[in-house]
Amino acid sequence: MNFTNYLTFKQNYEFKTVYGRGKSFVFPPVVVYIKRNNKGVNRIGVTVSKKIGCAVKRNRARRVIVAAFRELQESLGTGYDIVFVGRTRTTVCKMQEVKKYMNIAFSEFKAQIKQWKSLL
Repeated sequence: MNFTNYLTFKQNYEFKTVYGRGKSFVFPPVVVYIKRNNKGVNRIGVTVSKKIGCAVKRNRARRVIVAAFRELQESLGTGYDIVFVGRTRTTVCKMQEVKKYMNIAFSEFKAQIKQWKSLL
């Protein structure tokens, strides 16, 4: 497994672009925003609010989200901007649960892309 198949973004305007133009999928442990970027590489951003808890809990949520994405990145393909928003439940759930919901979001997004292409 190659862990360098994605880039991270940290600038506010990059997050806002994905929030505004991307498709969102809301689940109990994580919210996923996905947008095509046509750059041939996946770019991810992870955000966790201070409302979730102390720094230890926020960092655990980030680690769980990134670990789940690393396991699923090969099945997703390339060319996407993805923002993951950690929620309160992310701090107590296992990586497998987050991975399950990410997989659902990715498959729904791919299904919508196929549907849009069939309409054109």
